[in-house]
Amino acid sequence: MDRKLIFLDIDGTLVAALSAPSPKVRQAIRQVRSKGHLAFLCTGRNLPIIGWDILDIGFDGIIASAGAYVSVGDQVLFDSLLPEEVVQECLSVFHSEGVFCRIETPDGIYTDPQMEELLRSVSPDPQNSELIRMQKEIESGLRIRKYEEYPKQGAYKLCFTSRDLDSVRKAREVLGDRFDFVVHPYGASTACFNGEIIPKSVDKGRGIELVCRRFGATPADAVAFGDSMNDAAMLERAGVSVAMGNACDELKALADVVCEDVAHDGVYLELHRMGLCG
Repeated sequence: MDRKLIFLDIDGTLVAALSAPSPKVRQAIRQVRSKGHLAFLCTGRNLPIIGWDILDIGFDGIIASAGAYVSVGDQVLFDSLLPEEVVQECLSVFHSEGVFCRIETPDGIYTDPQMEELLRSVSPDPQNSELIRMQKEIESGLRIRKYEEYPKQGAYKLCFTSRDLDSVRKAREVLGDRFDFVVHPYGASTACFNGEIIPKSVDKGRGIELVCRRFGATPADAVAFGDSMNDAAMLERAGVSVAMGNACDELKALADVVCEDVAHDGVYLELHRMGLCG
């Protein structure tokens, strides 16, 4: 089919950390849709922290929480919460190893207070858009609730931070048969290792498959843009995969194309080169 389905990560791809989308990126996505193509958000963010400055661009659907929630228009195609007993098991394993957690649910985000303290004290690797975003959330005053307020009704996913990688490895030994551990980029001087765990039955690539099926398309009709390793399944599944210039090296190695970085409107420029807008 001539119509393409465009899947866009948010942080480090569509926008720099918690910034507004640039006018050029807004223009490109609107032009893509005006030409009969379809555009979708495909993000690790949960719905409550996808801002209206992004949604107002106009999208045909959303893959959120790294694939745990998928919707097209008003139709929910997939909605997979971790049962609370599993959430508590994961928290117990992480906390026993001194790893701090962030719980992402349909209504908000709940975090260990030690995670915020750690995030305030470290400088991230420039390729680590997820850590940069979490730091910007703290700076902006975004409502991140305390763990004590967590309603214990299940969650989409858990993010983690740790002062050492060995603690993360030990947690993976216990949970790795059921969860994929995504550890975001870090350098030799890193003082904070961060990442997320995603159930093995859930990822952005499966979200793309669901959306494509809904429109009578296949993943070969998809174009995916991303910058971090939680985008790997998305890029592996899409017919054309694009890594941002600011992406981690591991993701660039998986991509068909590497475009300009997010600060220089890589999405806008690549969509133009592909002839999908303009």
